[in-house]
Amino acid sequence: MSSRGPVAAALVAFVLLAAGCARSVDPAERWGKAGSYGARATESGTGPPAVVRRVPTSDKTVFLTYDDGAEKDPRFVELVRERRLPVSMFLTDSVVGPGYGHFARLQSVGASIQNHTLDHTALRGLPYAGQRAEICGQQDKLKSRFGIRPRLFRPPYGTYDTTTLRAAADCGVAAVVLWRASMGDERLTYRTGERRLLPGDIISVASIGTTGLTLVERTERLLGEIRRAGLRVGRLEDHL
Repeated sequence: MSSRGPVAAALVAFVLLAAGCARSVDPAERWGKAGSYGARATESGTGPPAVVRRVPTSDKTVFLTYDDGAEKDPRFVELVRERRLPVSMFLTDSVVGPGYGHFARLQSVGASIQNHTLDHTALRGLPYAGQRAEICGQQDKLKSRFGIRPRLFRPPYGTYDTTTLRAAADCGVAAVVLWRASMGDERLTYRTGERRLLPGDIISVASIGTTGLTLVERTERLLGEIRRAGLRVGRLEDHL
């Protein structure tokens, strides 16, 4: 063990103790603004993963993320291939079901595959063992299916606590990815800040719409809004 080991362990223990004694606040705030706003994530084992809603960048870039894996339209694979879209797919095993082949095709045209738990269980408040099983279990599934262990994790419903961060770190996660903007059927909504797209925004796109628009149609609408804002789509994994 290097001489840094005891120092790092003491620092982590101090941070966890301080977090437990603090009043109830957003766990992202407990780990500091750098983690909350998207500084480059720490490597697994050196501390809790960064929690990101936006990427701090001067590039006119936003990031497209898709959750669950419910819609498996082959036309979406063609859209990603033709537009060379660097999308990030956060997959839930119980939702994807037998459809992992669709996401292997997406991976082959440039999409990245990331973790969204085994069963889409709301994690906040669950004991460590349960949270670790949900996160590590899907890490193992994705490793067996795609040959990679994802570095990024999105908690279902965007809810988490300090136990989630500890479990995620123990499962090899480098960053917990939330979002500032989300795309439903026809328009963008924003969780915080300005009601317009900004450089560095992480956008969550709903897997299934409610007005009959396909994932391709909703993505094309979103791409139009991104273009009108003078922005482009970047690869999230290059920044975390």
